[in-house]
Amino acid sequence: MSRHPRRANSAKKVVPYGTEKGEAMKFSTQLDLNVVAHEAEDEIALMLDLVAPAAPADGEKRAGSSLQVVLDRSGSMAGAPLAGALKALTGLVSRLDARDNFGVVVFDDAASVVVPAGPLTDKQRVTDQLQSIRPGGTTDLSSGYLRGLQEVKRVLGDGGGTLLVISDGHVNRGISDATRFGELARRAADEGVVTSTLGYGLGYDERLLSAIARDGSGNHHFAEDPDAAGALIASEVEDLLAKAVQAVSLTVRFSPFVEMLRLYNDLPATQVGDSEVMIEVGDFYADEARKLLMRLKVPAMAALGLAQVATLELRYVEVPAFVEKVVTIPITVNVVPGDEAAGRVANPTVRTEVLFQEAQHSKRLASDALAQGDRDAAKKLLDDAVATLCSAGDAAPALLRDELAREAAEVAYLGDQAMVGDVNLTSKLAHESYHRQNRKRGRGPSSRPEAS
Repeated sequence: MSRHPRRANSAKKVVPYGTEKGEAMKFSTQLDLNVVAHEAEDEIALMLDLVAPAAPADGEKRAGSSLQVVLDRSGSMAGAPLAGALKALTGLVSRLDARDNFGVVVFDDAASVVVPAGPLTDKQRVTDQLQSIRPGGTTDLSSGYLRGLQEVKRVLGDGGGTLLVISDGHVNRGISDATRFGELARRAADEGVVTSTLGYGLGYDERLLSAIARDGSGNHHFAEDPDAAGALIASEVEDLLAKAVQAVSLTVRFSPFVEMLRLYNDLPATQVGDSEVMIEVGDFYADEARKLLMRLKVPAMAALGLAQVATLELRYVEVPAFVEKVVTIPITVNVVPGDEAAGRVANPTVRTEVLFQEAQHSKRLASDALAQGDRDAAKKLLDDAVATLCSAGDAAPALLRDELAREAAEVAYLGDQAMVGDVNLTSKLAHESYHRQNRKRGRGPSSRPEAS
């Protein structure tokens, strides 16, 4: 047997599942270690790269979309916040057309329908309806969310829809528990409605809104001012119009005695029986790329040679044809004698991602500490995250070093602000950054194509 160090899984496994038109969705896997020791328990990290198909060719029509806005009009939104939101909503109306359904529900201490959900055939009428919105009283988010779900489901077609919650305050009426909101959002996602949230200003509850977006398979945004809110609202419409695949789920089926120790990405996951986990990944716009990372426990195996530890099944619905596609790929390791396994070398790309996600975990804990007013704990967590990122950069492939350096600089800035800046602002910045770099890891808004 060779005693030379082995680089685990140095070549990606790429499985394209094509369509009759356009490019394939790409699904690739890498292990940090694809060599394990004979008759010894071990752990391996499995990384997946998912890339959505490109935008349809010129001349092909996009599918119609459904967008339901649930807008907070409580008293705290009076003035620039509400005016900025209405300006942004008026702008997004211009991006949609008659094939799209659009609706607006507002809420304060109760919910009301301002723009009934339906085809956007009279833009001027909708614009006038938006301008009629005035600030009100307290904040009952549950009434607005439930009424918005009723509206969008009433017009929902094959293409599913997006519900965007815009709020600037803490809930002080109705349901306020993040777990109950998450259950509502997950059920909506199962029925084809993605929920995204936009927290406006420094008074909203970032943990509640991010939990709704998490279980709703959507995005969580933070806007400090009206200009930022307008850009983020517009980005939701761009995503909706450029949607390439929907309802992406990943089922991991484990071989006997193999188990998942950790899913690094904060995504909804359900245990199915004793040997399966189903992960809800959400929708993708054209050309969008994301990374998923998990850690598996591998039992001691008596037989030498290749051994299958899991099977991955990627399931998604292709847009605009609305045809379900399924991709499967086995995950195998090479069982070798212990002395040979001792010389193995971890895949640097996967190892880098593990360290990157450990830094994200520290970032989330720092956000929680800041929400409790504990600056010292947050500073320590963020300093630890910078150290982890620097350690990752030392051994990372050259292509990843710039990204790690940028992330380390961002986290270092958050660490400085944790001690001298506004606690609420820094907490929200850290939470949004965690969402972007963990739940939507690899997602690049700069690569988003123009909607047709």
